[in-house]
Amino acid sequence: MEIQILELIEGARAARGLTVIIDVFRAFTLECYLFAGGARAIYPTGSLEDAFAMKAEDPSLLLFGERGGAIVPGFDHGNSPAEAAGLDLTGRTIIHSTSAGTQGIVNAAGADEIIAGGLVNAAAIAAYIRRRNPERVSLVGMGNAGVRTAGEDMLCARYIRSILEGQPLDVQPLADALRETDGAKFFDPRQTAFPQADFPLCVDCDRFPFVLRLERDERGRNRMVPVHI
Repeated sequence: MEIQILELIEGARAARGLTVIIDVFRAFTLECYLFAGGARAIYPTGSLEDAFAMKAEDPSLLLFGERGGAIVPGFDHGNSPAEAAGLDLTGRTIIHSTSAGTQGIVNAAGADEIIAGGLVNAAAIAAYIRRRNPERVSLVGMGNAGVRTAGEDMLCARYIRSILEGQPLDVQPLADALRETDGAKFFDPRQTAFPQADFPLCVDCDRFPFVLRLERDERGRNRMVPVHI
């Protein structure tokens, strides 16, 4: 099994084989909490226009997402796992658009298969990859807005690779230490788009026993569904 670690939107475009799109702060951490809250399916989109068009067609859909970290005007919810953790989403279908994570999904056109996640389901991702046993794996850290390296995404990629190589990192202390670096924004009162309560939820390593897998619905649209391991 060949494993490569890539970054940002450019990395998503270069990804081949079984591709893992990683966004710890916060897109795919959020999606894990949405599914844990009962969501039926999530439609990731890079385009706000597409998101609003889907909502106009079916008003029962919920819009989640951000630009610059803040909720998009007209959306039902932002990108906060802490907010999502308190919602009853049983049976609901969600449209999700973000600056980084969902951009990775739409740009990974060369991938054979796409799954997604973060630290909260990293061990499940590694187990899924082992089960599939592909020749090639691309681990793509989406970074900040898809254009700047993010330490949390690189840590997640390294952790997944370490499990696959049989030498798993002791990742939780490293994840907790992110509060002093890339996670400091959650503790800055000026950064109101990043509530402090999000941080512990994003770094709760291996909390969820499922991966987020991309599939096509009956109309050919990208849809994320949970696959339990």
